[in-house]
Amino acid sequence: MQVTEMNHWMSDWLIGIGFSTEFVPIIAFGLDVCILLFVALLADVVVKRVILRGIEKAVKKSSSTLDDIFFDKKVFDALAHLAPAFVIELGAPLVFENYPDFTEGLSKFIQVYTIIIVVWVIGSFLDALLELSHRNPYLKDKPMLSYVQLGKLISYCLAGVMVFSILFSKSPAVVLSAFGAAGAVLIFVFKDTILGLVASIQISVNDTLRVGDWVSMEKFNADGDVIKITLNTIEVQNWDKTISTIPAYAFVSDSFKNWRGMSESGGRRIKRSVYISLSSVKFCNQEMLEQFKRFHLLEDYIASRSEEISKYNEDQKADKTYPLNGRHLTNIGIFRVYAERYLKANKNIRTDMTCMVRQQAPSEVGIPLEVYCFTNTIQWIPYENIQSDIFDHLIATASLFDLEIFQSPSGSDFSQLNRAN
Repeated sequence: MQVTEMNHWMSDWLIGIGFSTEFVPIIAFGLDVCILLFVALLADVVVKRVILRGIEKAVKKSSSTLDDIFFDKKVFDALAHLAPAFVIELGAPLVFENYPDFTEGLSKFIQVYTIIIVVWVIGSFLDALLELSHRNPYLKDKPMLSYVQLGKLISYCLAGVMVFSILFSKSPAVVLSAFGAAGAVLIFVFKDTILGLVASIQISVNDTLRVGDWVSMEKFNADGDVIKITLNTIEVQNWDKTISTIPAYAFVSDSFKNWRGMSESGGRRIKRSVYISLSSVKFCNQEMLEQFKRFHLLEDYIASRSEEISKYNEDQKADKTYPLNGRHLTNIGIFRVYAERYLKANKNIRTDMTCMVRQQAPSEVGIPLEVYCFTNTIQWIPYENIQSDIFDHLIATASLFDLEIFQSPSGSDFSQLNRAN
């Protein structure tokens, strides 16, 4: 090859400093490659050491936290990796103009590298959006992690299609059609992901579950707070601090209890019974009524009810010799009224919500008197203390109404019976 045919800007300079025309093309090509790599490295250094540091200083001076989140999630760092790729993409056709096959292969490599960096940028951007959602009071309890994972999954799939298209020089439509032919296999492989995706959308649209909700799911022995909602699974921290990992679609296909309504109402329900022995239930005589009048919560009730019943019996000319004639107060009925008034006078019980004491059907363990009310706190320990105080009081006062709390006989009871005989 003659010097006049080289058409290379460095050839004249190399010849001018004494190189043989035989070696000029090789040396010129090598220097061109070195210069291209140097410029690419220089672009990388300038972007990372100058531009990124300038952005970091600007972010630190800014009063907004938005730019801090994007900087901390490496969004700008990921973008910086595109600089050397752009330099090589622009300079390669000039340096390797005599090697079209190599230029084409290098161009494909640069395109694949660019796609990978773009996916990285998208992932970092989505992570930043997730962090922003956690700081937003309207979004922090929403399943945003599922949407971020979905966005990343879509970007991975699109990147995979584009990479295949570039490497095999095929249209993306052709690559997609090839994937479509293998759709049945893909559905089988990504079954859990697809089910989780559908479940996450349903959970979000119907607002059936949020991070922080207290849920109970007997099938999976889960009872605790939701701490994470992902595309495929939902993590529940149980009260014993263990973690239950449950498939997301289980919260759509199976039943579970969400205690969010209780939390939002500000009141937690008490629903527990005291069992009264049937043999202790009786009509009240005048002496018992006089005693009950001394109880402050019953004073007006005994007076008004006694007057009402006396008037009724007089009108009916009931024979009071037998208690079954006419109407009479019973000790269990008065105790039930006392328990209800005690609840309504308790400052820890919400009177704007259902508050009652009801008698249920007798059974082999006695007559259940069920306390049904709501505390003014939803915290576990205060709730249990309030509930215990209420039943401590009711159990202790039952004897003042000539009532006995039912308890199955134990060994000591039989021993006392034998000694008595």
